[in-house]
Amino acid sequence: MRILGIFAKAPIPGRVKTRLADDVGPSAAAEVYWQMGIKIVAATAGSSHRSVLWFTPPEEAAYVREWLDRVAHLEFRPQVGRDLSARLTHAFARHFADGARRVVIIGTDCPGVSRHLIHQAFTALGRRDMVLGPALDGGYYLIGLAAPHAALFRGISWSTGSVAAQTRTRADALGLSCHLLRPLRDVDTARDARAVGLLRP
Repeated sequence: MRILGIFAKAPIPGRVKTRLADDVGPSAAAEVYWQMGIKIVAATAGSSHRSVLWFTPPEEAAYVREWLDRVAHLEFRPQVGRDLSARLTHAFARHFADGARRVVIIGTDCPGVSRHLIHQAFTALGRRDMVLGPALDGGYYLIGLAAPHAALFRGISWSTGSVAAQTRTRADALGLSCHLLRPLRDVDTARDARAVGLLRP
């Protein structure tokens, strides 16, 4: 069984895309994120895998369902954990406990991710322990595992330009083979949003 986990935040002005909000204001930034979430879910959820939307904050469940429930067939679960390390660890552990053999998790910051890339990631997990989709800013837009490895997420300096490199170093230390997907652009600034067509030039 293949499971795609999608991490998302409720698109509340002032609480999402704060760097973008510095450029265009909190309401416009939230609108960009709203549209981006719809685009990404529509482009990645599919009949060949289960799709689970991991959302935060937990009390915004109704709002998140209003946002994405009509886009694709999704299961909705609140994110669990105080930081991204804990949240990723929990999501992977839960999916493998549900019987998954291959698990891929993406965020909702990279509108270039597609069903084809998701298929590539699941295919790669047939011959590699891990798959990583690096972002141009040094993070990653996708991570997939063929088995749970909680240690992979410990000690990572999140929200820095070295997240992908640190994760690859940690994977090497754990003896995990890794397949890299092509790099894509995350949307963090107005320049990024214009580059992917989410804001007018």
